[in-house]
Amino acid sequence: MDRKWRALIVVCVAIFMLLLDITVVNVALPDIQKELHTSFTELQWVVDAYALMLATCMLNAGTLGDLLGRKRVFVIGVGLFTLASAACGAATSPLFLDLARGAQGIGGAIMFAVSLAILSQEFHGRERGTAFGIWGATIGAAVAVGPLVGGALTEWAGWRWIFFVNLPIGAACIVGAWRELHESRDEEHGGFDTLGFAFLTSGLFAFVLALLRGNDWGWSSGKTLGLFAAAAAVLVAFGFVEARQEHPMLELGLFRKPAFAGAQIIAFSLSSSMFAQFLYLALYLQNVLGYSPLQAGLRFLPLSLLSFVAAPIAGRLSSIIPVRILFGVGMSLVGTALLLMHGVTATSSWTTLLAGFIVGGIGVGLVNAPLAATAVSVVEPRQAGMASGINNTFRQVGIATGIAGLGAILQSHGNFVDGFNAILLVGSAVSFAAALAGLALVRSSDLVRTQQPAAA
Repeated sequence: MDRKWRALIVVCVAIFMLLLDITVVNVALPDIQKELHTSFTELQWVVDAYALMLATCMLNAGTLGDLLGRKRVFVIGVGLFTLASAACGAATSPLFLDLARGAQGIGGAIMFAVSLAILSQEFHGRERGTAFGIWGATIGAAVAVGPLVGGALTEWAGWRWIFFVNLPIGAACIVGAWRELHESRDEEHGGFDTLGFAFLTSGLFAFVLALLRGNDWGWSSGKTLGLFAAAAAVLVAFGFVEARQEHPMLELGLFRKPAFAGAQIIAFSLSSSMFAQFLYLALYLQNVLGYSPLQAGLRFLPLSLLSFVAAPIAGRLSSIIPVRILFGVGMSLVGTALLLMHGVTATSSWTTLLAGFIVGGIGVGLVNAPLAATAVSVVEPRQAGMASGINNTFRQVGIATGIAGLGAILQSHGNFVDGFNAILLVGSAVSFAAALAGLALVRSSDLVRTQQPAAA
């Protein structure tokens, strides 16, 4: 086997490990809650700490690779992720676990941000398309098997092993990366946007914290309103700083293109409406219906496997059907799926969710495949890395704010089931609104310029 294919295996295994930790943790959360005696807010932070750091570090991590060397930065990212995984598994308190999950997110962002640049360096021509296809399939597979792997590890070995399993994999990836990857850098790339990173991270943290603690503190309390005001002020300052940076981490001018803005709305809405529900679906299946972690993971399979199957079909359809139609239909299916799940009770069978899982899986697959391609197809090739990073950032911010916002609504109800039914309706409304936004904003004329050469 040629060295470049061995390099592809190393990169894909590392990315699989990283993305598995986004979904694998959901079915373990009830066991984590029992053993560490976490509050509902602390449980939400187990997911949100990871998603927030993954989102805010993604945009700058690629720059580090350009400046310091992509191989070196990739190895550092894998090492940090592996050490943080060990800390997660050894956690003795909710705060310890949440901080370790944040460190995991930083390492994951570094790995993810430089992975495509590494593959672009290793592969050219038709082989590059093959390599990117395998990389994309790896992402889909990680999402598909995450709940099942998490359930199996939690039930048979304990929840700590959803993190400890990363140790041998991470060590193997470090050795493989050091042996098989070539070093590369871009000396002409702009420097690290320290001010932008600080403003974005602190602004999003304040906003999510206000959502998570609003019920406890009171929505009209000084703490809550102060955090919302601080978040708004810091995020406005972030926009002001980025607009005046010579090499910004987030190019605001890209949002003048309706198709690019529409892609970010779709990315945020899909994550905040459907993927953020996975936490509460896992809690419903285990804490209300009484299923074990493995049993709960198995019941997620219709959704995750159908999304995996539908994604390549959607990818082929995007060459003959306007992508805005795929977005409109896909997000409408997601909204319909959440409506189909609505109406569950404390004594419902899990099959009450089945129709929603099936329809939702198809909808997610229709949206996910063309989404990343749309985000990069309206920018100059030199901006493709930034555009992809922005799209992934909006996905993770959607998960973080979705979990916080939906959790606040759920907690405001008298019991879990009533609150769960309420957030299903909210998620459905968000999905239908995103479907309309996708239809209106993602115009074919914005994509023609970059699609024509590819078709030729």
